[in-house]
Order: sequence, then structure tokens, then C-alpha cells
Amino acid sequence: MRANALAVMAKAPAAGGVKTRLVPALSFEQAAELARALLLDQLAHLQSFQAADLYLAFAPTEARALMEELAPSCYRCFPQAGDGLGLRMQAIFGKLFAGGYNRVVLIGGDLPPVPLRFFDKAYAFLQSPSQRVVLGPSRDGGYYLVGCNHSTPEIFAGMDWGHGGVLAQTLARLSSLKIDHHLLPEWFDVDTPDDLLTLNSALDTSLAEAMPNTSSLLPRLELKKR
Repeated sequence: MRANALAVMAKAPAAGGVKTRLVPALSFEQAAELARALLLDQLAHLQSFQAADLYLAFAPTEARALMEELAPSCYRCFPQAGDGLGLRMQAIFGKLFAGGYNRVVLIGGDLPPVPLRFFDKAYAFLQSPSQRVVLGPSRDGGYYLVGCNHSTPEIFAGMDWGHGGVLAQTLARLSSLKIDHHLLPEWFDVDTPDDLLTLNSALDTSLAEAMPNTSSLLPRLELKKR
């Protein structure tokens, strides 16, 4: 076992259960197809990151067979636990720290493949005896990545999720706790029709090569007028 763990947090790509903010611009089935493509690309992309053990934390529990089928063999899969996003994230960190890891990074499974150099920066910052937290800001005001080198449940407890101030709220909490923190370069989620248009325009050669499933799907997704 290595000192570093990297966990991907993902919902099973089932129609009506994922990417619902893209509906009605997309159908529920198309939204699920997009979530599946993004997850497959993220998991495949991270296989080449050699500095951490890879995990897939999935939901719901009964989706184990599907998620184990989607995940490459280098991933260890386990179900998410807890009611609400904050408790689920807290539980993932708790499980991996209890398993003996010194540095844990968590990302979402339904965003464009995160450049591997971002993870290098994250683990380098977390390599310290003092308590540290690293965050990857997303364009919607939240964060796409969070990493800790000690259990830090305070940054997840009682948070108001799903709004544009999540990152600012988290940074304020870290400052009040006097926990040293670092921001990675900005990245983006694909949660709204505008995000999907941004992804289309951002598909340069390097990003397209990192997400073959999504790149081949996008031309077939015709956004309906909202």
C-alpha cells in the first residue's frame, strides 16, 4: 500500500439519477449516457497516475456490479455511506485514513479528465507533518477536488451545498480553523447546458485525446431549446 490514496466519487449512470440539471436540454437517457462517458474517461485517464492507490466510491450500494464492471481492474470499489454530500465525502476520507493512508485526494467522476499535473501538485502540498487541505476550484464556485493529510471533518459538516459559494465558504472555514490550504488551477464541471457548450469549445487535441468516450458522444447530443 502506498501513502497516497486517490478516490473518484461517482453515482451509477442511470437515467433520472445523474446530470438532471441538463434536462430538458438533454433527455434523461442522454444525460445518463454523458455521465457514463465522462466517468469512463476519468477512470481510464487516472490509470496512468502512479503515485496513489486508486479507488471508486460509488452510489447507490446496489450498483456495485455495474460500477465494478465500468472500473478498470486497478481500482478498488466501495459504496458511499452517509446521508447527504458532506457526510458521504467525510465517510470516504474516514475510510481511507482508517485504512492507513497519509494523504487522500477525492474528485468527482463526472467531470472532464483532470490534468495529472494537478494531482502531483496536490500530493506535494499535502506532504507535510502539519495539517493541510488542498482544493481545486471549479468555475461554478465550488470545487472539483479536495485533499487532506489529516482527517478534517469540519470542512464537510453543516455545509450548504449546491450553490455558488461553496468554495468561499470552505476557505472561510479553513481560515477560522487556521488550517494551511492551497488552491490548484481552476477546472470545470459539466452540470448545465452552458457547461456542455463550454466543454465543446474546450475540446482541443490534448483534452479530446484524454476523453475518447465523451468526444465521440458529444456530436450526437443535440441540445434542445429550454
